[in-house]
Amino acid sequence: MKSIYLVRVALLAGVAFAALPATPVMAQQADEATAAEDSGDIVVTARRREESLLDVPIAITAYSAEALAQSGAIDITAISDTTPNVTLENSRATNSTLSAFIRGVGQQDPVGGFEAGVGIYLDDVYLNRPQASVLDIYEVERIEVLRGPQGTLYGRNTIGGAVKYVTKRLPNEFELKLRGTYGNYNQADGIITVSTPIGDMFRVGGSLARLSRGGFGDNLTTGLENYNKDVWAGRGSIEFGGNGAPVFIRLTGDYTHDKSSQRGGHRLIPSLLTGSPILSNVFDTRGALNNPKQDVEAYGLAMNISAELTDTLKFGRISAWRKDTTYVHIDFDSLTAVDVDVPGLYKNEQISQEFQLLYESDRLNGLVGFYYLDASALTSFDVLLSTTVPGLNAYTSGKVKTDTWSVFGDFTYDLTDQFAISVGGRYTVDRRNSTILRQTKLGTSAEFGGAPIILATTSNFRGNATFKEFTPRASISFKPNRDHTIYASYSKGFKGGGFDPRGLSSAAPDTNRDGVRSYQEIYDFLSFDPEKVTTYELGWKAALLDRRLRVALTGFYSDYQNVQIPGSAGFDSNGDGVNDTFIGVTTNAAKARMKGVEFESTATLARDFAGQGSAVTLGATMGYIDAKFRRYIDNFGNDVSSVRAIQNTPKLTASGTLGASFVAGPGLITATTTLSHRSLTHQFEVPSVYLDQKAYSLWDASIVWKSDNDRWTFGLHGKNLANKRYISSGYQFLAVAADGTIVRNALGNPVPTLGKEGVVTAFYGNPRQVFVSAGLKF
Repeated sequence: MKSIYLVRVALLAGVAFAALPATPVMAQQADEATAAEDSGDIVVTARRREESLLDVPIAITAYSAEALAQSGAIDITAISDTTPNVTLENSRATNSTLSAFIRGVGQQDPVGGFEAGVGIYLDDVYLNRPQASVLDIYEVERIEVLRGPQGTLYGRNTIGGAVKYVTKRLPNEFELKLRGTYGNYNQADGIITVSTPIGDMFRVGGSLARLSRGGFGDNLTTGLENYNKDVWAGRGSIEFGGNGAPVFIRLTGDYTHDKSSQRGGHRLIPSLLTGSPILSNVFDTRGALNNPKQDVEAYGLAMNISAELTDTLKFGRISAWRKDTTYVHIDFDSLTAVDVDVPGLYKNEQISQEFQLLYESDRLNGLVGFYYLDASALTSFDVLLSTTVPGLNAYTSGKVKTDTWSVFGDFTYDLTDQFAISVGGRYTVDRRNSTILRQTKLGTSAEFGGAPIILATTSNFRGNATFKEFTPRASISFKPNRDHTIYASYSKGFKGGGFDPRGLSSAAPDTNRDGVRSYQEIYDFLSFDPEKVTTYELGWKAALLDRRLRVALTGFYSDYQNVQIPGSAGFDSNGDGVNDTFIGVTTNAAKARMKGVEFESTATLARDFAGQGSAVTLGATMGYIDAKFRRYIDNFGNDVSSVRAIQNTPKLTASGTLGASFVAGPGLITATTTLSHRSLTHQFEVPSVYLDQKAYSLWDASIVWKSDNDRWTFGLHGKNLANKRYISSGYQFLAVAADGTIVRNALGNPVPTLGKEGVVTAFYGNPRQVFVSAGLKF
């Protein structure tokens, strides 16, 4: 099988077409990127200081603003097509909640109580919750993806990796920019950006974005568009200092309001109760639930301070406050029946502080830091089950408060001009305070406009837990000359435990058989322990053939312990043989092993062949991961690791790119096309014959003209030009045997675990999109 994957990689690298701007590029600000290109180096700040990419012993991919604009990237999920071993996608029925996985580590379930395996940063501010984290791309300077455990250099500790979204700083002169986009499905985007200096040391500016698109399909019951987009967003900045001054202060604010229609799923099986057939258009749906209407508001303020204390010592501070509120409804059965219909509410708020001292000298460089996060997350939702009992509602409200602090440091010492060692560590204290309320009701809850009758309270739990961990990191690097770096690294990652916010106290086992469920028995049933991962990495970075070919090759091995497995299933609370509610159970039932390789390259095949700036370039990326559970204990105490899979982690991710830039009048045309490939992807740990997506490839292309004075740009972009239909996520509530096969009744129909209609609902990646763009800068 491995030989088949290697053949696919070779084919992708040899026949796909793209240009350098559409290929992952490690870049800093525009002036730094230009200087780096002239010298043959690329500058990054992954370790909080300016370094050549070749010198950094970290697996990192970064996309410059130019690369993102050239490819027509719409939001942050676009970069996963060309980043090895990375999955970024909309979380199932949502438009703006993010599911992120790097090297097999992530978190699919967006409810409060589960920590993210991948850290998302907006201008160095960690976003504690995945709601409103599908960041639209506008006025971005770069996006960086760091693979492997992170925590000794900044922010929150994360065990899978980090994605850093960095916005542009304000220029030193007045600037007005207009950008518009129009495409099929009535896509119409408009962005206006304006900034001005006030004196030599003070600058103000901001952007306003209107992002809209019609639906890819329709809700045949409500008449609403499905998979549409209706977003208003804005950012503002105030900057003081910089330009050689010893102090730089940046105040930023951002706001996003998403009023898109709720995404409705596509049923993959006929309804088991009413026999409704499968719809022909995968983007159409029949779900009748439309309460509450989807509404997402997210906003925040941040202050970034940098001060040069001495020639070798700098001080940094990042202070932030963020808040978001999300009203959603998820019609799980995607039918007119009230059968697993879920109105939902998410409310999140966080305050964070980060302090850093950075030291730079000839041979010793590094930093020490302190990080603090105070965050609260509320998740409330109904589960309406009128096909089981008319008006039946299994209500859940979970609130989680997180207080965490940590101290961290990382230093690099150059033993010689060729050898360097880096050591770092982080000590983290995570405190979790959870409240879980579960009730059985008749009627919709008050949060969603109802006046229900409470039949029973099945959970009213309060729990506290504290988790402490030290996670070290070390690496050694060798530079035989300025064009090569070989490194080996070791790192540990940690993700705190907590309490399942959907847990049912009344389902806790009576372990001592005294007829009473004690608090300790309930606590043990609802709680789960931290995850831990140990990663070993070996890498080689090089610039070859007079620096026309750049390559990065990484091999890694990760030992993943106490893997948190969240799950939910139907539950019979009164023993009448009918599941009248559901139960959430999160266990540390698994340990896993991940090993793989990652390859990235960019080659300049020709340069200045048709005027200054013309070029032909070839790029390729490949990620191969062998991810397996080494132990997986099911609810009956059996080790079923041989029939379980790591979710959202295809064995192969690859892309091939080739393109050309050439002079056209008073400007430059860059024509690009990209072919990306992902192998079989499992949506959950239990393989699904319905939801698992077979291997597929996507084809994108762009052509952009930019004037010599950088005032005008015009582009034509195509995404998923072959119009490939592929499942990105889904829901399944069917009974499965221990080996993962679907349990069927005497008629051969699958047996639902919740509701009567049977829930097997899929959500799909975007279809073919073609759009034009135009930009004007004054």
